[in-house]
Amino acid sequence: MISQRQKRERRGRDRERGPDDGMEERVVKISRVAKVVKGGRHLSFSAMVVVGDSKGKVGVGLGKADAVPDAVKKGGYYARKNMVHVPLAKSTITHEIKVKYCGAEVMLRPASPGTGVIAGGSVRAVVELAGIKDILTKATHSTNPINLVKATFKALSLLKDPENEKIRRQIVIDSGLEFMANKATIESSAS
Repeated sequence: MISQRQKRERRGRDRERGPDDGMEERVVKISRVAKVVKGGRHLSFSAMVVVGDSKGKVGVGLGKADAVPDAVKKGGYYARKNMVHVPLAKSTITHEIKVKYCGAEVMLRPASPGTGVIAGGSVRAVVELAGIKDILTKATHSTNPINLVKATFKALSLLKDPENEKIRRQIVIDSGLEFMANKATIESSAS
C-alpha cells in the first residue's frame, strides 16, 4: 500500500513537471494588477496564454496568480481545458468570418497558398498555433489583446466544415421534401 505521504510527494512531483502533450504554449499578455488593501498594495498578475498543436486544435486561457510563473501555468491549464478543433482547408480556413467580442472585432479571410499569416500580434498567436499557414485578418475597434484573442478564438470555433455542412443541409432538404409529400397525400386522401 502507498502511504498518504508518498501520494502527496508523487502528486507534487507531477505538478512541477510541465505537461508533455505535444502542445506549443505562447504567452500573449502579462498584466500586473495592484489592489489597494488596508496594509498597502497587493500585487497580482494575470497571463493570457494560447495553446495549440499546429494541426487544428487551439485553446486560450487566462490565469491569475500572485507570481508570473504561476499565472502562466494556470493560463496554460485553462487553455488546455477549453480547446476547440478548427476545420482547415489545406493551409487556410474554410470560409470568411467576422466576429465581435466585447469591444474587439476580428475578420478572418481565407488566403491562397503562399500568402502567409497577415495578422497582428495577438491574433497571429492564435492563428499560428491553430496550424493556419495562409490567412488574411483585420482587427478593428478595440486593440485590447485579451479581447482580440478571445474574438479570434470565438471566430475559429464558429468555423464550419463544408462537407459536414453539406450533409446537414441535405438532411434538412430531404426532410422538407418528405413533409411536403406527406402533406400532399393527406390532402388528396381528404378530398
